[in-house]
Amino acid sequence: MKKTLILSSALALAMIAPAAMAQDGTGGFIRGEIGQSDVEVSFAGVSDSDNDTSAVFGGGYWFNQNFAVEGHIGTMYSEYLGDDVDFDLVSFGAGIAGKKNFGPAAHTGFFIGGRVGVARVTAQLREDDFDVIDDEHSTKPYYGVSVGYDFNPRFGMSLNFDRRQADYDGVDVDVDTIALGGEFRF
Repeated sequence: MKKTLILSSALALAMIAPAAMAQDGTGGFIRGEIGQSDVEVSFAGVSDSDNDTSAVFGGGYWFNQNFAVEGHIGTMYSEYLGDDVDFDLVSFGAGIAGKKNFGPAAHTGFFIGGRVGVARVTAQLREDDFDVIDDEHSTKPYYGVSVGYDFNPRFGMSLNFDRRQADYDGVDVDVDTIALGGEFRF
């Protein structure tokens, strides 16, 4: 009887703990974003731009309802160059995020947010989808803003604008991305 009571209590606490974490706004999260990137490339006074679909996956931890640390990885741009060769811009980064909700509880209702951090943007030539022919890396700050709606303490959606920059031996790259994101908190 005593073991059954202890087991029942432990199971009840395990089920209540995530709900309690969601109430005060703390806990882990994962986020997926899909959108459109505008990539501008400048070299020796000449510039050109192109657009492509972006996809970013990230996650992190909310220390309270307003402050989190986050990381991300994603593709900002991809173009087929012919002869089984692709050119990609891939971002890997870490930073901090802030958010202000206008709902009655943590992570509920409309919100505005922002994020800053450091991103390593890799320009990569690939052959046959996996063989890397050449890649260059550039590490610079990134920043972004968002507006959205948290449907409940566990799930929300947002419209995001992010800016990443890179410099490859005098070639400057600016990547502006507008994306729709979904965030699951646990």
